[in-house]
Amino acid sequence: MPARRPARTSATRAGRFTVTDPATGEAVDTAPELRPEELDAVVDRARAAWDGWRSDPAARAAALRAAADAVEAAGADLAPLLTREQGKPLAESRAEVARTAARLRYFAALDHGRPRPLVDERPVRSELRWRPLGPVAAIVPWNFPLQLAAAKFAPALAAGNTVVLKPSPYTPLATMHLATVLSAALPADVLTVVTGREPLGARLVSHPGIRHVTFTGSIPTGRAVARAAADTLARVTLELGGNDAAILLEDVDVDAVADRLFWAAFRNCGQVCMAVKRLYVPARRHPEVVEALARRARDTVVGPGLDPATRLGPLNNAPQLARVAHRTRQALAAGARAAAGGGRLAGPGHFFAPTILTDVPAHSPIVTEEQFGPVLPVLPYTRLDDAVEAANGTGFGLGGSVWGTDLDRAEEVAGRLDCGTAWINHHAELSLAQPFAGTKESGVGVAGGPWGLYGNLQPFVVHRPEETCP
Repeated sequence: MPARRPARTSATRAGRFTVTDPATGEAVDTAPELRPEELDAVVDRARAAWDGWRSDPAARAAALRAAADAVEAAGADLAPLLTREQGKPLAESRAEVARTAARLRYFAALDHGRPRPLVDERPVRSELRWRPLGPVAAIVPWNFPLQLAAAKFAPALAAGNTVVLKPSPYTPLATMHLATVLSAALPADVLTVVTGREPLGARLVSHPGIRHVTFTGSIPTGRAVARAAADTLARVTLELGGNDAAILLEDVDVDAVADRLFWAAFRNCGQVCMAVKRLYVPARRHPEVVEALARRARDTVVGPGLDPATRLGPLNNAPQLARVAHRTRQALAAGARAAAGGGRLAGPGHFFAPTILTDVPAHSPIVTEEQFGPVLPVLPYTRLDDAVEAANGTGFGLGGSVWGTDLDRAEEVAGRLDCGTAWINHHAELSLAQPFAGTKESGVGVAGGPWGLYGNLQPFVVHRPEETCP
């Protein structure tokens, strides 16, 4: 393997841009602004490092285990920095750091290298082997900067690829620090972090030296990424938007599920691709459900993520705050009522009151589009078939859930949801070993588990004649 050297995050000649704290609007630090033309050298180094990295699976696994240990040891520094640039409560940042380490350790333990014989009727011996693809471009959004970065680079590295990772310009600092932490365990140029604003990402995904592009973000940007990658025929994995629906059945125990349901919608200030973003409730139970959720919204402590009392932080950036506020105003103007919240909170920072909306028109954009914020429309239904049809009636298909006491009945309804993952009496809980993929416009390709590993590999088959006596 190549020798270890200090981590590279971007070229030294680059300018810098400011990263702000969403809780205060104040500057946290600056990050390097890599010029698009400087990417050539970065990708060239990743390609050169690939030759050594792919050659020794045992050494790769050992390096990834050491990387996991290094991340855990650095958690006391990583988590507060993540909170300062992203806004989430410190407890959630600590959980994200832990998940990053766990993902490295999980993929270090997966064994894909053993050849497998292929049996057929011919007098040949066929063997299936797996080969890494080459340099991988990973583009990561601002809602889970470390966790989503690891979801991309851990399987790619475990498969024997090298990675050029670009975080969002809203949240580059913790990722840059993560690269420094990982440099103690990984060879030089196996993982490189590049930071900057557009057109850096567009240049990266269209670079001729990149063989796999893995992207998490919005549907429009995902389409642009796919078009750019098509020029080089690089493999593409896209995890795009979600507008997950939750359906409550008539027999649901509201008191038993209300907390889980609330946080399935509002964790990370609703900035979760697979959060509950619309809730369908039997008309008879609708007032009870609205009040249970509204009470929790009113009682939730909103504030800076570094405050131990905070349960809900700010939205990450000004454009996202403006989007959530606009969608909420649209709904209210169309006849919706805010049972709790309903607008921005006074003071500095990107704070928005946790909001429960009722009397929402079914065609309102707060229902049909992904709001990605702390707003939940609660919609009544009289026929279960209508609720299922509404849940499936958008272009999204990431996740969904069904809530009730009759688990067999709930599972039957869940099986009718047109999405990649359906949960019963919980939502947005994933194990490292399971596949994660969306249907329709919510994504292309699979992340997670062995499927995520094999998404970073290509099959290679060797045929030879059976040995015969002379």
